Amino acid sequence: MKKIFLLSAIIASFSLQAQFIVSIQAPVDFKDHDAILYTLNGSKDIIFSKEKIKNNTWTFQYPKNYMGMMKIYFPDSNNTFNFISENKNVNIKLETQANKIKDVIYLDEANERMSNLQEGSQKKELILPALSQIKEYYKDNTEFGKALKTEISRLSGSSEGINPTQHPFIYYYNTNYSKFLSNDASKKVSQDDIINFIDKSNDMLETSSLLRPVLVSYLNTGGNTNVSTSVDKLLDRLKVETPRGQTVLSELIDIFDVYDMQDFKNKYLGMAKNLKCTITDRLASTLKSNANVEIGAVFPNYNFQIPINTNAKTLHDIKADNKIVIFWSSTCSHCESELPQLLAKYNDLKARNIQIVALSLDTDKDSYTKKITAFPWVNDSELKGWNSSYADTYNVHATPTYFILDANNKIINKPEHVGDVLEYFKVK
Repeated sequence: MKKIFLLSAIIASFSLQAQFIVSIQAPVDFKDHDAILYTLNGSKDIIFSKEKIKNNTWTFQYPKNYMGMMKIYFPDSNNTFNFISENKNVNIKLETQANKIKDVIYLDEANERMSNLQEGSQKKELILPALSQIKEYYKDNTEFGKALKTEISRLSGSSEGINPTQHPFIYYYNTNYSKFLSNDASKKVSQDDIINFIDKSNDMLETSSLLRPVLVSYLNTGGNTNVSTSVDKLLDRLKVETPRGQTVLSELIDIFDVYDMQDFKNKYLGMAKNLKCTITDRLASTLKSNANVEIGAVFPNYNFQIPINTNAKTLHDIKADNKIVIFWSSTCSHCESELPQLLAKYNDLKARNIQIVALSLDTDKDSYTKKITAFPWVNDSELKGWNSSYADTYNVHATPTYFILDANNKIINKPEHVGDVLEYFKVK
């Protein structure tokens, strides 16, 4: 009996060990204490865990098999970087300056290999064409001509072979990126090729970051006049009740949202709502963020972080006959042209007890602070860019995005442009 007990204890101890460890080293003067590790599902970052720094290092123990893209996010400074996992230990060292990441040094073999391959691929796509044009102006027997010829030859060569057994994720990513997303992929890949790839790929499709761009490529291959036919053909093959079918449906709904293809979004969002099967977390998240901002829904409350021009603690605390909620950024060119039009009518709106609440997707505090000095309405920002909590809560995919609320915080209109806002209130 004692031997059986000991064996059970040994087995239990092994089950508690991490499948692999992610270790991030930072300089002593790096001020962030917390780091968040994300995995990937399609285009959605999924929080795995949050760790505190110990001896200038964050250590994450990942308990199961995972091959794909990962991300580390530092919420205090809004620093972030990506890396890969091949179900082996990951070791990364950061170089920082003024509490910003200056360089990411990959100390494990897989990430170093992936980084070198991506750098070479970028140079091949972006630099090689320019070098080939420059070469025409230099003779081969000059010192610079010889250097040009050598570099062109190096970049023109194929990437070093990748052993799929040794590096399964790197092989999967690079092979399929070259096939479906490289500059000349559209010339040789058909819709059926893409459908077969999405249907037959293993779980690395969801973790690779390839799914959304491949879907966009698929839609482009079908043409603007055949969008519904293309999507229906794909979903029919995948079976929308399956986990992959639901992930693809969720991605497509978001794609139609991003590209303002409202009729297609409504059609496939309706399909998702009417599913009778068990809904995956991925699709449930898309359904929830869209339900939050439907006409007639109560706009989810938001706790202000550093509000300007108000003493209110939350968005719902602001009392008005109507509210105009704007999601914007100081670096957004459309915001630059649209918000001054709203500013010109601000006094007219305020006189009618219509309040404006602007939530910024900025990351740079100085840029944000400088810009809001001209805006007399309520301003707030988490200064986390697209990592801001409200980007997902309010299903925001672009700036500026507008909502009009009634006195009870119900959504009564979702204008597309500032002109629609002014027209709604008859102040044009």
